Amino acid sequence: MTLIAYLAAALAEIAGCFAFWAWLRLDKSVWWLAPGTASLCLFAYLLTLVDAEHAGRTYAAYGGVYILSALLWLWVAEDVKPDRWDAIGAAVCLLGAAIILLGPRPS
Repeated sequence: MTLIAYLAAALAEIAGCFAFWAWLRLDKSVWWLAPGTASLCLFAYLLTLVDAEHAGRTYAAYGGVYILSALLWLWVAEDVKPDRWDAIGAAVCLLGAAIILLGPRPS
């Protein structure tokens, strides 16, 4: 469930942020802000579904998933293929996220 929540949150966050980007940088209509804002609210809600004891740890671990998702967005939505440095950086971030989320903690 955690991975699904993180992936859905990443999609919602990227879509919401892209709506603002489109409005401010691509001269799209101000109406792009309505679905963008809704998407960012969905993003925040989805992170609450992650089964972790502390919000900060949830957000920190999410960072790795977000980075990978942003690179996938770059490839799929912007038609720019990530390079090996992007892939290496994402792998390091995902390893860090796994350590944060799955590391043993005292009871």
